[in-house]
Amino acid sequence: MSILVCGSVAYDTIMVFHDRFKSHILPEQIHILNVSFLVPDMRREFGGCAGNIAYNLKLLGADPLIMATVGDDAGPYRERLRKLGLREDHVTHVPDTFTAQAFITTDLDDNQITAFHPGAMNHSHLNRVQDAAGVKLGIVSPDGRDGMLNHASQFAEAGIPFVFDPGQGMPLFSGGELLECLKLARYCTVNDYEAKLLSEKTGRTLAELAEEVEALVVTLGPEGSQIYAEGRCIAIPCVAPDQLVDPTGCGDAYRAGFLYGIANSYDWWRTGRLASVMGAIKIGHRGGQNHAPARNDIAERYAAAFGEALW
Repeated sequence: MSILVCGSVAYDTIMVFHDRFKSHILPEQIHILNVSFLVPDMRREFGGCAGNIAYNLKLLGADPLIMATVGDDAGPYRERLRKLGLREDHVTHVPDTFTAQAFITTDLDDNQITAFHPGAMNHSHLNRVQDAAGVKLGIVSPDGRDGMLNHASQFAEAGIPFVFDPGQGMPLFSGGELLECLKLARYCTVNDYEAKLLSEKTGRTLAELAEEVEALVVTLGPEGSQIYAEGRCIAIPCVAPDQLVDPTGCGDAYRAGFLYGIANSYDWWRTGRLASVMGAIKIGHRGGQNHAPARNDIAERYAAAFGEALW
C-alpha cells in the first residue's frame, strides 16, 4: 500500500550553550533585551515532519511518498533521500526560497530558544494529492496552512483515508477549520497538550472529538498513549528507551508506526504498540533521522517489550 506523507521537509540547526540562559537575561531589563550566546557545539540535522515520518516508514519496510516543498538549498537533503531510497516525485522545488529550517539553542538546563523559518513550506499548497498515483493511505502533518487545508480536502475528495496530524500547526487554524479537517479525516493524532488545545479551540470534549474519526490517538510521553476507537479508550503502554538521548522526532516515529499498522490491517493494540516501539527507538539517538535499526531489530524490540511476535 502506498502511503502519501504530506508535511514539512526541514533542516534543524542545533546549538548548545554551555551555561544557563537565566544567568545572562536580566528580568528588569527584558524590555531592552540584547543578548549573545557563544555556542561552541553545533550540528545540522535532517528533519521536518514529512521527512521524519517517511524515514521511519522506510525502516519498517514501507515505500512511502513524500509530498513537500523545498528551497534552493535542498541539494543535501535530496541527496540524502536518494541514498535512503525515498522517492522525490512530489518534493517540489520553490525557486528563490530556503528550505524550512529551525535554529535551536539549548542551555545546560535543557531550556530552548528556537527560531523557525518556514521558507518553501509556505508554498505547500502548490502540491496536489491527486498528482500522486496509487495512494491508498495518507497523512496531513504540520506544513503550510493552505497546504494542510487543501491536502485534507483533496484526500477526502479522492476517497483516500488519511491521518490528520495538526501538531505545531494547530495555532494556524480556527476551531471551525480544525473540526472540518477532523470530519474529513479517518484518523487523528495529537499529544496531550495538543489534545487540550484542540478541545478548547473546537469547544468539544475529547470524547466528542473521537466520534468524528475512526480513531483518535493521544500520546502521553512517558505515560504511553491512548487510542480512542470502537467506542472505547485503549491504553498503550510506553516502551522504555535504551537511553534518553533526544526526544526530537519521537512523535513522528510514533506516527510512522501508526500508519504502518493501519496499512497492514493490524488491530489497534498491535498498531499502538508498534508505534510505541518506534518512538522508543528514536529517543535513544540524536536528531530525527539518525537511528537505523534493521527491520528484524524492530521486531525483536517489539517481542521483548510485549512477549509476542510482530510479523
